[in-house]
Amino acid sequence: MLFVRPAVIADLDALMELAILSGRGFTSLPEDEATLLARLTLSEQSFAGTVPTREAWYTLMLEDSETGRVEGLCGVRAGVGVGRPHFSFRVMTLAQFSSAIATRFDHQALVLVNECAGWTEVGSLYLRPERRSGGAGSLLARSRYMLIGAEKSRFAETVMAELRGYFAPDGTCPFWEGVASKFFRLPFDQADHMVMSTDGQFILDLAPRHPIYVELIDEAARDAIGKVHVEGQAARAMLEQEGFRGSGLIDIFDGGPTYSAPRDSITTIERTRRCTVAIGDPGEAEEAIASTDSATGFRAARVAVAVDGERALIRASDADLLGLKAGDVMRVRL
Repeated sequence: MLFVRPAVIADLDALMELAILSGRGFTSLPEDEATLLARLTLSEQSFAGTVPTREAWYTLMLEDSETGRVEGLCGVRAGVGVGRPHFSFRVMTLAQFSSAIATRFDHQALVLVNECAGWTEVGSLYLRPERRSGGAGSLLARSRYMLIGAEKSRFAETVMAELRGYFAPDGTCPFWEGVASKFFRLPFDQADHMVMSTDGQFILDLAPRHPIYVELIDEAARDAIGKVHVEGQAARAMLEQEGFRGSGLIDIFDGGPTYSAPRDSITTIERTRRCTVAIGDPGEAEEAIASTDSATGFRAARVAVAVDGERALIRASDADLLGLKAGDVMRVRL
């Protein structure tokens, strides 16, 4: 059975393997052992509550209970733009009017903004290719919202997600080539690595301060604005099912869109009920995503559960997998 648990330092090798599999443009999962180790360390501290709330970054691993293999991961960053600005481009319409010729022009422009400061970010969702069916992706994605719902005080009232931007079949990133590289003048992979492995000062130093008129951008880069990577289509669909919508913001490197939603209106959070655990045979009850009711020792899995009022009946083996016992409080997504 697949279940979701907090990442630990011992997951470093598995995390490195997933980083290599994820390929180019997956900024939050760089192929750098030191960076990944730092992330695992921060995640352990975050679940333990030993770092400031808004600086926490929780990493969750999807594990197969039979083989012990890590099949995927996802993350929840409690507050972006806290220690350093979190830059995006906002796609804006600039209106200009000339009374001399009685003509109005509307221009689309990319404007550098720092609007997401303090928002909670869900991201880093990645599954091994052979696991991208059978509900593994929805379990992993929704586990993030189960975690947020379990202890809302740890997270912001607005939740965002950045989707990986479009890459051409030859591996190039049109938005990077046509826009971002003109300012940073680095290979994409180097800039991508620096996002996670440095304090990001180079972005503050080199990012454009003035609007970029979309009409002046080459066609390939223009068409890539807000376009999602082929491997991100399923992630976008799951975000939309949870109530996320495009925010009008895009990534400054690859042009991928930023989606956002009010925390308390996220579908999984709205439809999750707190229940008291009872151990027994749920019979023909349907499976549902269930989790613990706190960040500490968080677990989530899809199990058969019979909900009767404030009582939830689950099998003893499923309770063990979730680290629960009779009388504990669990969360069930209905």
